[in-house]
Formats: sequence, C-alpha cells, structure tokens
Amino acid sequence: MERPWPLTGRDAELSRVAAALRPGAAGVIVAGPAGVGKTRLAREALAGSVRRGENVVFAQGSAAARPFPLGAFAGLLDAPSGEAVETIGRALAQLADRLPLVLVVDDAHLLDEHSAILVHRVVARRLAPVLITLRTGEPAPDIVTSLWKDDHLPRLDLSPLDVRASTRLIAGVLGGPVDTASAHRLWTLTEGSPLFLRHLLTGEVASGRFTAASGIWCWTSEPAISPELADLLERETGDLPAGVQDVVDLVALAEPVAVRTLAELTTAEDVEAAEERGLVRTDGRVARLTHPLYGEVRRAAMGTLRARRLRGQVARTLEAEPDPIPRAVLTLDSDLPPEPALFLRAAEAATRMYDLPLAERLARAAAETGGLAARVVHAAALSWLSRGEEAEAIHVDIVDGAPDPGTLALVQLHRTGNLLFTLARPGEARLALAAAEATGAAPAHAAAMSLVLDVADGDLAGVLARAPQLLRSELPDDLARILVATSASAAAAVTGEHDLLDEAAVVGGLTADRVPTVIPGFGLADFQVLGHRLAGTPGRGVDLARRMRDSSADLLGPARLMGLVVAGHAALAEGRIRDALLPLQEAWAGLEGSGHEFGFRCRTLLATAWAQAGRPAEAAPFLAGIAAGHHPAYRLYLPDDLLALAWGAAADGATTEAVGRAAEAAEVARESGSPAYEVLAWQTAVQLGGATAAAARSLSSLAGLGPRAEVALAHARAFADEDGAALLRAAHSWVRLGDLVAAGDAAAQAAEVHRRAGQPGSALNAATTAAKLAERSGARTPALAIAARPLPLTAREREIAALAARGMSNKDIAARLTLSVRTVEGHLYRAGHKLGVSERAALTDLLGVE
Repeated sequence: MERPWPLTGRDAELSRVAAALRPGAAGVIVAGPAGVGKTRLAREALAGSVRRGENVVFAQGSAAARPFPLGAFAGLLDAPSGEAVETIGRALAQLADRLPLVLVVDDAHLLDEHSAILVHRVVARRLAPVLITLRTGEPAPDIVTSLWKDDHLPRLDLSPLDVRASTRLIAGVLGGPVDTASAHRLWTLTEGSPLFLRHLLTGEVASGRFTAASGIWCWTSEPAISPELADLLERETGDLPAGVQDVVDLVALAEPVAVRTLAELTTAEDVEAAEERGLVRTDGRVARLTHPLYGEVRRAAMGTLRARRLRGQVARTLEAEPDPIPRAVLTLDSDLPPEPALFLRAAEAATRMYDLPLAERLARAAAETGGLAARVVHAAALSWLSRGEEAEAIHVDIVDGAPDPGTLALVQLHRTGNLLFTLARPGEARLALAAAEATGAAPAHAAAMSLVLDVADGDLAGVLARAPQLLRSELPDDLARILVATSASAAAAVTGEHDLLDEAAVVGGLTADRVPTVIPGFGLADFQVLGHRLAGTPGRGVDLARRMRDSSADLLGPARLMGLVVAGHAALAEGRIRDALLPLQEAWAGLEGSGHEFGFRCRTLLATAWAQAGRPAEAAPFLAGIAAGHHPAYRLYLPDDLLALAWGAAADGATTEAVGRAAEAAEVARESGSPAYEVLAWQTAVQLGGATAAAARSLSSLAGLGPRAEVALAHARAFADEDGAALLRAAHSWVRLGDLVAAGDAAAQAAEVHRRAGQPGSALNAATTAAKLAERSGARTPALAIAARPLPLTAREREIAALAARGMSNKDIAARLTLSVRTVEGHLYRAGHKLGVSERAALTDLLGVE
C-alpha cells in the first residue's frame, strides 16, 4: 500500500513561497539540487491560490520540448508558430485573458528561448505572480538567470533535509518511531533528498528489510536498490565511458581512495572526467563519491569477478599500519590470497572500535588457518554477539589441546566470561575460573575475573577488600583493567564509596577524553551511571553515558544497543522519562529475544520508565519478565527489579502493594550490603506515599552516603510531619540534585498537605510547581495524579476506587490488597457517596484513569 508522504521540514520555505504568490506579488524562484522537493513545495504553496479561485498555469521545462518554440507551454496556450515577437505577444494575451492567475514554471533551466522570454515578460510586466523552479548546477538560459540577478524575483535556495527533518519525515510516513541508527543511515545514503528517500524507503519496507520490532521501525539488513531508484540514479549519472566507470567503481568499492592511487589504476584524465561530471569529489588527496547512492547502484550492477579484481587492485596499494582494517576488508573480499596475520590484527582493531560483526568476520577468516590466537579472538567476538554456544565449542576444543599453561589459563578465563554472561551458567563459570587459577599462569587476569564472579555472587565485602589494591597495581592490559574497574565500580556504586567509583572510572578508561577499548566497558559505564544515580550526582552519569553512546552510535550489532541502554539509564536517573524511553525502546527492539545479558538490564529500566510515565499496559510485559527471573550475573541489580515492580503496582493503582515492594527492595538492599540502593528504595516508598516512619528512621542512619541520602531524609521527614512548606523545599532540592520525578512527587505531596490544611493558595502554588515538573519529566505518578485531580477521598478510598476504575472486580481488589470483599465494598460505597457517583464508569473520568 502506498504511504502518504507529508511535506516535512519546510514550514518556513512554504510560508515564504505562499506569500510570494498572493495577488499583487511578483513571485519567487525556488532553486535546489535534483530530488530536493522543489516541485512538491511548489504544489503545496499553490493551495492558497486554488482556494482564492485563481487559475494556475503549470508550464514544464524539459529536454524533449526544448527544441520547440514555447515547448514548455505546449497544450496550455494556442499560439501558432510565426515571428517570435508575434508568437510571444499572442501567448501573453492568452495569459492575460485568464487573469487572475498564477504562472508556475517547473525546471526552468530546460526552457526553450521563446518560453524563457514569455516568462520574463510576465514577470517584468507584473502580469501575475510567477513561481519558478530550477535545478542548481545546471546551465539555465541567460534570460532566466537575469530574473534573480536583476532583482526581478527573489531566489529561495532549497537545501536537502537535515537529519532531524529526515527522521521526522520517515516517522510520519511509517506512523511510528524510527530507530535512530536506521534513520541516520537513510539520511546518510540519501543525503537528505526527499525523492531518493521516498524511493529507497518504499523499496526497503516492501521487501521486509525495514520493519517494526517492539514498536520501533528498524533497518534489518543492507539496502537493495529498487529498479525504479536505479533507473533514477542512472539518469543522474548518464552513460559512462569505460575509464570513467572504472574510476567510479573503484571509489564505490573502496572509498575513500587516494587520488594518486586512482590515477595509477586508471588515468589522471579519467579521474578528472569523473570529477567534472559530478560523480566523484576530491580534496586533492582522496576521492569519494558525490552521492552515496551512486555507490549502491554501481555495487549492485557490478559483476562479482570484476568487484573482487578491483578490490584487490586497491588493497595492494594500502599499508597495513596504522589501521589494518581497510586493507584487510578489501583483501578478504578480493581475488588476493588470504592474509591471516592481517585479518587477526584487523579483527582486534575492530573489537577496540566495538564493531563486533566486523571483528567476528575478520577473526573467522583468520581462524580458518587454525591459528590459536585467531580462534581465541573469534570465540570472544562470538560470545559478545550472544553466540555463546559457538564460543563454548571453540573454547572447549582449545582447552583439550592447549599447548601450555598460559594458553590454557587465557582460554579458561575467556570461557568463564562466556559461561557467566552469555550462557548464564554461573556454576560452570566458577569451574572454568578454578581451572584457570590452577595453571598458576595469568594471575592478574585470574584475580580480575574472580572479582567479576564475586560481584555476580553478591560478595561485596570481598570485592571491596581486594579491588582497591588491584586497581592500584600494574595490571597487564586493558582487559584486566576493565574487569577490575567494573567490579570495583559495581561494589562502589551500591555501597556509596564515591572515591573508589571515581578511581575505577579512571583505571577503566572512562574519562572526559577516553572511552574503554574493550566491550566490557559498557558494563563499567552502566555501573558508573548507577553509582552517580544512587549517590545523587546523576549529571555526571549522563556525561559518561553520552560518551559511550557516541562511541558506538554508528555501529551495527550489540555495542550500539548497549550504548543505548546506558544512555536510557542515565536519562532515567535524572527523572527524564521521555528522554529515557526512546533509547531504551530502540535497544529493546534489538535485544528482545537475543539472550544478550544487557536485555535483562534494558527490561528493568523500560518497566520503570513506562510505569513512572503512568502507562501500566506498556509496562506490563516487562514487569512480567522481571517476575519470571533475573540474569545470574546481575544479582546486584535485584533492588532495581523490585523498585520496577513497585512503580508498576503504583501505575496500576495498587499503591499499598507498591509501597510494600519498595520496602522489600530496601530490605533486600540492606541484607545484601547495598546501603546506597537502600536509600533509593526508602525514597521511592516516600514518593509512593507510605512507610513514613520506617523510611525516616532508616534514612537517618544513611544520611552520610551523599546528596541523595540527605535530600531523601528531608523529604521523608517533611512527609511524615505533613509539612507542606518543607515538602516544597524538598522538591526544589530534588530539582537541584537532578531527580525530576522525585521533585514532582514532593511538590505534589506539598499540594495535598496544603489542601487538607485548608490553604488553597499554597496548595495551588505547589500543584502548579508539580504540574510544571511533570511536564519536564514526562512522569505521571500517583502523587502527581492526586495533585492534578484533588478529591475528598482517603488514601485507601482513592486506591480502591482507582483499581475499580481500571475494571477490577471487588473480589480481585480484595485479593490484591489483602482485604475482605466487604471492606472493599464499604470503601467503594463511601467513595461513591463523597463523589456523588454510583457507577464505576464515572470513576474513570473523575480519577483520570486511562
């Protein structure tokens, strides 16, 4: 089915063109490259003229009509051929007979001489507004050029869509949000051309390569150029002489290509001709295609043997250092003999760049010779790509024939990580670690991996006892450093050891000017974000997350997805629910069903975000997943899982259950030695309107843990004392700290306290503050709902009424709240009496239940 394509990103231009077509105006020239949307803009701008009843004369310049006098007006005017002056005069008279009119001239750069003169005279005599489109970079008749050079008409240069406008257009056409990376790839390939975008996206959707997953539209494979788009692009490039085609094909396969290399492989004249025809552009040193889609067309049309030969020609000219990847990729896909050592170096380099699909491909090619080092790198890439069983098979095979203790230790340590994280088999992971330790080799790596397993087991005391010394020791490589730093960050995050958290970030390579060089760096980043979230310095976590996301944003595979999860976590830590949902949804679209360990983290964060947004239906499947179980490596995150369930119950209207879940999270945190998580749990209980005495008492003993603990204590005391002014002060403190959801809840609670105290002015002020904070955060929590719709109900009456409004029976409500059915009936009766309603349906509107 053909999808409607709205005009997007052209509001200012549309207003300007429409104004230029009003009666009495001269008109406007719209110029721009092919496919930028000039004709579409013109047609949209004519809507006002049509509504005013004006005649629209639409002339069309074309190469076919150009040899004929007034060819652009063929079929529009009846002007018999003759002397030019007479012919043009008759045409002018016929146009005058149609007044009021608007003259539109499309592709004016292709006008014949008579048509160009006619258009010029209509403009010069102000006979009617004239809207002209022409393609930039193409020669136009001098008399057309004079229209803007001599200030007869203003000229509007139309640029391609920027990436934001392109993304909005794609989302508008598809009717839903689009994965950021997919939208960016589309924009990069089409360079913002609406025409090319339309053809490419239509073909990809029709073929099933651009599909919706978990509500997000994603590009699932490499593009294939449709015949229609190929024809369009081939008309752009024209017929190519053999030498020029060689230039274009070489650049299409290997760009950027050094100009000197191109000249050696073809001729300098061919390179110059390709540049003059607008097919390649150079900066004097390297050549690139002028449009990415030219490369897609040529690669699709090129024979396999020709492509392999040309890649080999370029590969021979490249150095393997300092970057081995270009030469390795070209060699791998060429007719040259394999170079296993080159492939291995390139695979390691791709891993450092987080490009796991490429790393796996190169490592597999290197490993085909049976090289041990290549097989280890290949297994690591497979594990990080969630292909754990394949990695385990390689590990076991190497272990059985390991030539020395060092190799055996290294492989068993890699195997430990694969068994723990990818395969979720912690018992076997412990056995693999023990086997590595038994060799006596790689002691630093073994100690680092031991810390990782201790974190998974929840042995925080053991980690804190050993991690600081390891952090300050001479660790042998980046992998050992990242494992130690990640373990230290995990323990520091939940125990409130802020100095250790900062030290671990530096050792792990996550600083203002660096990001880690190995994939476990994303785990480090998430623990760092968690630490700053729990401490009450979430802004620092946002900075770290942004660097990790930026480092992986343009990649395919799990690295980008992990970067999105970390970014979503950082936004959630600041209470920016809307900003958290999009990256988390994008990540889930790629992680769902993959078995990747970050999927468990994404699930918890998404459940929390949807629940805090007041969207219980959207949160439900993620909450069900949490209830079904957790990843064995992520025991440390259990309080977060329970807090997600608390917010889920609150979104459902079951505030008693929600408070109970938050208190349970606090107890789990206390028992596991995670006081920083305990602070967040008690804070959540206060936001949800319960556990006031226990919260205040516990937070008093935790107040020294950092800014969050201090503000949470002030909030709890103000709520327990029903002190509206103190609650509003707590709201402002939460804003300064950077937790918008907590700030909104504190302000909303202040409004309710003032309302119950008969202080309407103070209540209105606090409610207004709460509403503004809710708008900033995107949250819709129970406290915010009460402030937005104050009703004369007790907390229990409101809770039961809300559950009834959501369609629950009295029996179900009683079971959920552990009450008798008679008690539920009594509360509902009193709530209905106070509100003046007797039907459950009326409660939905009164309570604002969606």
